[in-house]
Amino acid sequence: MTFRATLVTDGASDVVLVRILEWLIGQLTATEIEVRWADLRGLRQRPRGLGERLVVATRLYPCHILFVHRDAENQDPAVRYTEVRVANTTGLGPVCIVPVRMQEAWLLHNEAALREAADRPSGTNPLDLPTAARWERLPDPKATLYHALRTASGATGRRAKRFKPARAAHRLAELITDWSPLRPLPAFARLETDTRNALRNLGIVVIE
Repeated sequence: MTFRATLVTDGASDVVLVRILEWLIGQLTATEIEVRWADLRGLRQRPRGLGERLVVATRLYPCHILFVHRDAENQDPAVRYTEVRVANTTGLGPVCIVPVRMQEAWLLHNEAALREAADRPSGTNPLDLPTAARWERLPDPKATLYHALRTASGATGRRAKRFKPARAAHRLAELITDWSPLRPLPAFARLETDTRNALRNLGIVVIE
């Protein structure tokens, strides 16, 4: 039997969460589970509202586990969990991914990978990356990440104008192979717990 997981995100840039989920699931079970991002951009009629997006996503990407990403931003994370629970009519118990601000905060922990993603792996210019204690308290994690990538690139002039931080961020997620530094974060810890429970509910053997 092939187990599948579907990820529904706030936006296209959040597809990087697929890599985090693949790593996390691999830490929790030896069972192979395919994680697919629900790409709804090409639909002639876009679903309106979260509830409709979840229904359309699970119809186009049938799955056993439904992951739903919602950035908390300035809201209490509990509000986002409730929003997903109320909107969901798919019959699947969703596993929520709710970073305290934005998911970009979860990409700030690996300086070597960040420099490589910026195409300057041997660079030594200071990046002033925030410490782990500040990751989820940053007012704008995306701006922090993009600034770090631009700085790491060392690009100036025309090359700086051509540099695409969003593309580099996507590459960064591909380069990172260990996401364990995120485990102390409450939002990630809850994601791990909820994922473990979802696997158990499917009868999948979980690594303790």
